Amino acid sequence: MKIGILETGAPPADLAARFGDYAVMFEHLLGETAFEWAHFNVQAGELPATPSACDGYLITGSSAGVYEPLPWIGQTERFLQAAKGRAALVGVCFGHQLMAQAFGGKVIKSPKGWGVGLHRYEVIHRRPWMDAATSFAAAASHQDQVVEAPPATTVLAGSDFTPFGMLAWDDQPAISIQLHPEFEPAYAQALIEARRGRYGEARADAAVASLEGPDDRARLGRWIGGFLAG
Repeated sequence: MKIGILETGAPPADLAARFGDYAVMFEHLLGETAFEWAHFNVQAGELPATPSACDGYLITGSSAGVYEPLPWIGQTERFLQAAKGRAALVGVCFGHQLMAQAFGGKVIKSPKGWGVGLHRYEVIHRRPWMDAATSFAAAASHQDQVVEAPPATTVLAGSDFTPFGMLAWDDQPAISIQLHPEFEPAYAQALIEARRGRYGEARADAAVASLEGPDDRARLGRWIGGFLAG
């Protein structure tokens, strides 16, 4: 299978030099040889010629907000709409929010503030590519949230902080998640330290401490890989 990674953002330059860009992180998570990969820098206006250019697309995280009037956001949203039912879609963080907005949901800058550190979601509904886990944990790094799910979606998992944490579309092969399974703990910690001023000392310290707990990155990688291969 050929999977196109729609790169909607990039790590800070110094962290990218140490940990790689988001596409590299996803390839490591899903297995570098499991799929054939193609990269598209959508922030620079680069999109596949047609939705059928790849069997599936993975939309990465970004520092942008999906509601910002940036040309590349509208272009990517229209591409996802054109890809509906023609390719499998997986959205992560910004990608989760962009998919929700593209298909009729609502995304806002949450009054709850930053979600950062290791967050745990409870499983609400299960799909065949999931195992029997009743909850899972991975790194969070977001201020925006989906507050209204699109039509024809099922909430697979969430938390009190992020009720619409993981969605599955009922009318197309598409899933999305607010968490960052591609973030290794060392990268998640380095990103928190780089952005400490945004969070405040207490929240940053608590987020760093939370990353010492066990995470389910590997499980989520298997789930996403199983969905794409499904």
